[in-house]
Amino acid sequence: MDKNVVIAIVLGVLVLIAGVQAFQLFTLKNKLADGQFSTNTATGAASPSGSGPQLPSNLQNLPNMVGGC
Repeated sequence: MDKNVVIAIVLGVLVLIAGVQAFQLFTLKNKLADGQFSTNTATGAASPSGSGPQLPSNLQNLPNMVGGC
């Protein structure tokens, strides 16, 4: 096989992958804009109350500790 043919095939595959990723990004952007995207709250990453996950007790006063001893 000629070197240029191999380069052309690799370039074609990369362009095809980039096209698929652009399509996925476009559909994800539209889902976010329409409000159709939901997060999985079972992992504790998001809380339905909006307060976020509970911090351990030793990190509760962390903002007050910044810059001090």
